[in-house]
Amino acid sequence: MMASLSASAQQFQDHLAARGYSNQVVEMPASTRTSSEAAAAIGCAVAQIAKSIIFKAGSDGLEFALMVAASGINRVDEKKILASTGNPVKKAEADFVRQQTGYVIGGVPPTGHARLVKTLIDEDLMQYDEIWAAAGTPFAVFKLTPAQLVEMTAGSVANTRVD
Repeated sequence: MMASLSASAQQFQDHLAARGYSNQVVEMPASTRTSSEAAAAIGCAVAQIAKSIIFKAGSDGLEFALMVAASGINRVDEKKILASTGNPVKKAEADFVRQQTGYVIGGVPPTGHARLVKTLIDEDLMQYDEIWAAAGTPFAVFKLTPAQLVEMTAGSVANTRVD
């Protein structure tokens, strides 16, 4: 682990502190870009990784960012997102993700985005005492509880996984 945080990780750490959270951002020497890389670097189960997947929701001209915080072992079912939100979705391109969140893919934290991002939370994450999420870079993570994830994101818990 590194002593000081990179600019993006520090930005997210500052966001947490400003909102009254004591969770600590940790930058790893190995990549945490994917769920399996993050779990290996942290030493937890892949299922305990809350991966942030950004979708472009709505229709042309009225599109907005929608994030699914999904368990690292689950694929997200776009039909279930439509059923939960009433909005059709498609995977967002890297530029859209950066514009909406302020972060690069692989480092998008669940909160602290540049713009308002509606959030769905994979119900499978709720079974764990602790989970881990990205914290601003593809090398930064932070530990939190499922209840904190719901609180931080004002997200709705739903079944979002492909069965």
